[in-house]
Amino acid sequence: MASPTIAANAYANLARVLENSGAGKGTEASGQSFASLLKDAVGSVMESGRKSDAQTVAMASGKANVMDVVTAVADTDVAVSTLVSVRDRVIAAYEDIMKMPI
Repeated sequence: MASPTIAANAYANLARVLENSGAGKGTEASGQSFASLLKDAVGSVMESGRKSDAQTVAMASGKANVMDVVTAVADTDVAVSTLVSVRDRVIAAYEDIMKMPI
């Protein structure tokens, strides 16, 4: 099981990568760009993970209810699973496009 320090470092590294990549800087006239949408989704998963870690630390110090921790961890699990599913579909779509004849 990952410690809260490892998780916090992972979140910080991901945030730094997103900031350095410039994702979400451009928008189209019709709405949000894909990069911006992706950045928001990853940010929401990161926030869910932070809340889960905070609840876990609070429970370890005796300040939180077990049910709150289980709910926070389940929410994070759903968010990560959704993000992985979207990633898999994007990769599949990219592979389909690459297989198309020119």
